[in-house]
Amino acid sequence: MRLKHFNIDFGSQIFLACSDTSRLRILNLIMNNGEMCITDLEHILEFTQTKTSRHLLYLKNSGILTPRKYNQWVFYQIKDEVFDLIKLIFQFLRRDPALEKDQQIYQTLFSNRELALNKLQIRSLNQV
Repeated sequence: MRLKHFNIDFGSQIFLACSDTSRLRILNLIMNNGEMCITDLEHILEFTQTKTSRHLLYLKNSGILTPRKYNQWVFYQIKDEVFDLIKLIFQFLRRDPALEKDQQIYQTLFSNRELALNKLQIRSLNQV
């Protein structure tokens, strides 16, 4: 479902939410990686849990993010209705050094996580 009726009130909410550097960094990571949990965002951005939660709540209340709960984890993703608009915003920011660095850190953490999962799988196969 895409945004059908864009009005000035909703537009101002979106643009106010995107007026903060921390929120833009969060949105960029979520945009590039589909969905993210608060713990990963804290590690990548080096934010406190409080700061990260506050910005995620702001983005959720502004109508940009939607949460998905899985066990004790909450994953955030960009709502379908605003995806195209957020994508347009990041087309202008895609070469920003801070955003590129955040994505590189994510890739490193993700590859390390993949290595750890592979080691666990190999161990369990060897024990059988």
